[in-house]
Amino acid sequence: MLQLGLLQSKITQPETTQPETIQLSKRNGSLPMDCSYVQFCVHDGTSQSQCSSMYPSKIDLHQLQVLFQTTAFWARDRQIDDLKIALENSKPIVSAWDTGGAISPKEARLVGFARATSDGIYRATIWDVVVHPDYQGAGLGRKLVETILAHPHVSRVERVYLMTTKQQAFYRRIGFEENQTTTMVLFRQSELVEGADCAGGVDWVEEVEIS
Repeated sequence: MLQLGLLQSKITQPETTQPETIQLSKRNGSLPMDCSYVQFCVHDGTSQSQCSSMYPSKIDLHQLQVLFQTTAFWARDRQIDDLKIALENSKPIVSAWDTGGAISPKEARLVGFARATSDGIYRATIWDVVVHPDYQGAGLGRKLVETILAHPHVSRVERVYLMTTKQQAFYRRIGFEENQTTTMVLFRQSELVEGADCAGGVDWVEEVEIS
């Protein structure tokens, strides 16, 4: 697995736009699915998410779990409760919905997803970029990533990171470059926490004042 980093100063960020319906087509051959009704929604924890009335106001966790199971070998075992925690701690979240023929938000089909975590100024990481196999090759993945990069919580960040196993070429086309000098990983295990031998305790505080 390679870590890719995006130096924000090296590319021009796309302008933030409202969700839109886009016409999508594969370069070679026709799509198995009609993508003319695919729309994007930005969920960022604000009172007014950038979603039209045809979007579910919240991510359907069951649809998201199925999308991961169908698309991402690295996320097939993720559980609903864990997905809920991940989304609660992500900003922004971008979803893609096929609303073709839907008469209510509940009938919209989740076909793409991506999320990010960010401190708003120094570092951000993009996670879980997935597109349903029937909709791949039509530009949805690029739209998901570019929408995240344009979001105010990410657009000012110096460096944006992500991890990918097989999609290096895709991310290079967006402006990412390989970074093999800064990656270290801590694999957390419950026994490490339970059996930790610490020199001193840690006092947790609920709030920290920033002056």
